[in-house]
Amino acid sequence: MAEAPARDRLRHRFWEKVPLQHMTPAEWEALCDGCGKCCLNKLEDPDTGEVALTRVACKLLDDETCRCTQYDIRHQIVPECITMTPASLREHAYWLPETCAYRLLAEGRPLPGWHPLVTGDPDSVHRAGVSVRRMTVPEFEVDVDEWEEFIIEEPV
Repeated sequence: MAEAPARDRLRHRFWEKVPLQHMTPAEWEALCDGCGKCCLNKLEDPDTGEVALTRVACKLLDDETCRCTQYDIRHQIVPECITMTPASLREHAYWLPETCAYRLLAEGRPLPGWHPLVTGDPDSVHRAGVSVRRMTVPEFEVDVDEWEEFIIEEPV
C-alpha cells in the first residue's frame, strides 16, 4: 500500500493549536506558503539592522513556481542557505518576509486568509499577489555591488 502524501497526514488546522516546536516535519514544511521571498537576496544595514529585500534571487529559485529547484540538496550548492527550524527561527526571524508563516506564528499572529493552508489552494499565494512569481533576477546576472539598484518593497 502506498504511503499517504505528506499533506494528507496534517492535523486539522494544526497551525492554530500546535506550537512550532511540536509540529511534525510534514506540518513544519506545510507552513511554507511558496511565496519565494525567503529566496531573495537581502541587504542588511550594519548600523540600523534594517533589512532590504531585493529582486535578486538565489540561483536555485524557480521564478515560475517560487520554489527551490534543488530543495533536498540545496546546502551542497548554496552552503549559506538557512534551514528554518524552531531554534533557528529565534535567530533568523528578523530577515524573514513579513508574511512568512514561520515568522507570523512565532510572533503569535494568525496566517493570512490567502495562505494555502487556509484556502486549500497552493496557487492562492500567487493570486493574492504576495509571491515573487515572474519578478526576480537571477543572482548570477547581477554583480553584488549592484544589488542596491534592485531593492523592492515586499509584496504583501
